[in-house]
Amino acid sequence: YVSSEKFTNEMINSLRYDKMTSFRDKFRNVDVLLVDDIQFLAQKERTQEEFFHTFNALHESMKQIVIASDRPPKELAEIEDRLRSRFEWGLIADIQPPDLETKVAILQKKSEQEKVTLPTDVALYIASNIRSNVRELEGALIRLVAHSSLIGADITLPYAQQVLKNFIDSQARKVTIESIQKAVAEQFGLRLTEIKAKNNSRAIVYPRQIAMYLAKHLTEASLPEIGRQFGGKHHTTVLHSVDKIDHARQSDKDLNRLVNKLTEQLGG
Repeated sequence: YVSSEKFTNEMINSLRYDKMTSFRDKFRNVDVLLVDDIQFLAQKERTQEEFFHTFNALHESMKQIVIASDRPPKELAEIEDRLRSRFEWGLIADIQPPDLETKVAILQKKSEQEKVTLPTDVALYIASNIRSNVRELEGALIRLVAHSSLIGADITLPYAQQVLKNFIDSQARKVTIESIQKAVAEQFGLRLTEIKAKNNSRAIVYPRQIAMYLAKHLTEASLPEIGRQFGGKHHTTVLHSVDKIDHARQSDKDLNRLVNKLTEQLGG
């Protein structure tokens, strides 16, 4: 296992100290190579060149290569075409954030491993309030278990709420309509003023609909308030946008992935 950053750093050091032969031997003579955050190879031409040859060597030797990224290969715009095409040779799995039931199951499995009794209501409380990732989910459980072990207290819902209050509060970041507009504008390469304007070109309308959808689901703003924040749009226009994105997500995997990515990015 290696992150793309570590792969890059090791390659740089190998070049510096004239140890490229040992570097290549290390990565080309394994049965399985797992590389995380491959998107960080963007614009690193020399590293991409080396990884290209590493990939080919492993593939020709019938070895296994597992690559993780925050987006599908076709969206890795700053990765060389020849690498992106190779990334699409194998099975592509879209791994979405776990739903509530899965998070509860993860917590219960972890508590079993720790030989700790975790009431269902406590598992539900943690799973409902930790929305970022599994690492944070397990971190909350470890904190709770350590605290209860230290003082010899039983794990109950009130106890968990008390112990994890600061931890959960730090996870909860208030999402505003403006923060959503900024995130969506950045994602689509637009200016903030364009998202808010009355421009009805396709290049603006689609990102604006996604922003309205997120505003409806991640804030407590009413439809008229959301409309006012988007150039004075009528609340029926907002509702149409929300329904359209909601419906499209069911069949458009790329859109669904994008909405999940923005939701996680915003802390919603």
